[in-house]
Amino acid sequence: MGGRRNAEPRWDSDQYLKFAEERTLPSRDLAGRIALTAPAWIVDLGCGPGTSTAVLRARWPAAQVTGVDRSSEMLAEARLNDPSVHWVAEDLLRWEPGRRFDLVFSNAALHWVPDHPRTLRRFWGWVEAGGAFAFQVPATHDPPAGFREALGEVTRRDPFRAALEGVKGSAGVLSLAEYYDLFSEEASRVDLWDTEYVHVLAAPSEIVEWVKGTSLRPYLGALPTGEVRAAFLREYAGEVERRYPPRADGRVLFPFLRRFVIAYRGTVPGRVHR
Repeated sequence: MGGRRNAEPRWDSDQYLKFAEERTLPSRDLAGRIALTAPAWIVDLGCGPGTSTAVLRARWPAAQVTGVDRSSEMLAEARLNDPSVHWVAEDLLRWEPGRRFDLVFSNAALHWVPDHPRTLRRFWGWVEAGGAFAFQVPATHDPPAGFREALGEVTRRDPFRAALEGVKGSAGVLSLAEYYDLFSEEASRVDLWDTEYVHVLAAPSEIVEWVKGTSLRPYLGALPTGEVRAAFLREYAGEVERRYPPRADGRVLFPFLRRFVIAYRGTVPGRVHR
């Protein structure tokens, strides 16, 4: 079982794309706020199956776009959808691009990388003069959202506790103020905001399916057998149902807070600068 714990949990593009529209909406909102008219070189960090990359391609069709992700499963889906993008299978913590970009972009990926003060400063260094670093991350850690509270509750129970000891989930994110301080000394402008998306889902079981595509991956991957994983999911589903009761029509509301940051290096088109 120790070998399983050390293995990289695989990403399942089919599971992730069950909620493709809801997961893609924040990338559209982020791309729509970026004040760059014609970036020539764009990189999408943690591009996954390429849904956010497609948003970038649609807004700036003349740009040279690179998508980077460590998951071969996700990139296989991305290549099928758009072979014209330069897809790179690499860990963001190890990848060296060898050039700067007019736009460094990331949608719902950077919460998986540790040490944001150090790591995001490294990504900021890839931004060309006159360009921008724009990213969006889930802000569901502090205080923990209901689905995270449910996860913490179940992982502390037997027979799961021993198998899940030491399993690391996503690394978490900084506050808006901390992100501002991280970039403000060098950036000409920093735009920051939070948006809470309230997804209307058919039942609490859909919340479980949502989380299976992301936060549950490392935990399910560390459990020793399919039977234990099934038991874990049953208990997790019970905790989720308790936290997300159905509305009068039987549907459930799934609030999901996301954090957005755009840092500009140099003059921002369309802005008045002092």
